[in-house]
Amino acid sequence: MWVVVRPPAAGTSPRMENFYLIVGLGNPGAEYARTRHNAGFTVVERLAERWQARWRLDQKFNSRVAKAERQSRRLLLCEPQTYMNQSGEAVAKLAEYFRAPPDRLLVVVDDADLPLGEIRLRPQGASGGHHGLESIERHLGSRQYARLRIGIGREKSAAREITRHVLGRFSASETAVMEMVFDRATDQIECWLSEGIGKAMSQFNGAVQRSERKNAP
Repeated sequence: MWVVVRPPAAGTSPRMENFYLIVGLGNPGAEYARTRHNAGFTVVERLAERWQARWRLDQKFNSRVAKAERQSRRLLLCEPQTYMNQSGEAVAKLAEYFRAPPDRLLVVVDDADLPLGEIRLRPQGASGGHHGLESIERHLGSRQYARLRIGIGREKSAAREITRHVLGRFSASETAVMEMVFDRATDQIECWLSEGIGKAMSQFNGAVQRSERKNAP
């Protein structure tokens, strides 16, 4: 159980010491489960499994959330249930309620402009045309938060309109690679928490290495 160590001022919500908000982006519903666009959901679900955190639906924030504690840090995993284009509504409510500073917010998102098998963590940046990040930037009024991009690649023949691709599921060979990518991403997030974003970037950014792919088809 979390303990608020500093009483809030009148009319404000509590701020939790050592609080971190980790958000995976995706679309709710069985029809979108395990699609490329839901790579962010998959990563935070893997974190919850690793940390033995239980999910519950929080109507107040229109999100699935899971609480965990690691190394004296209070962590909240979040899957917005607002659909991708309105992700910022849920994220902004959570960040405001817990008064989470930008350097303790991490958003995990798919990226069709990164090759499949590659991950990239950055402390801030533009949306790159991703509607989920655009929504978060609009509701927070800031780009100053960390984002971990999960490369899903794109079809060679695809134009800029890639809806069918991102809403499709990984092939068997892609799934074998992505299993290792998701493990690498969860390791990177744990490194971000324990050693900071600089170390996490230098140690994990990039593609899954050949040695990691030895069991892939």
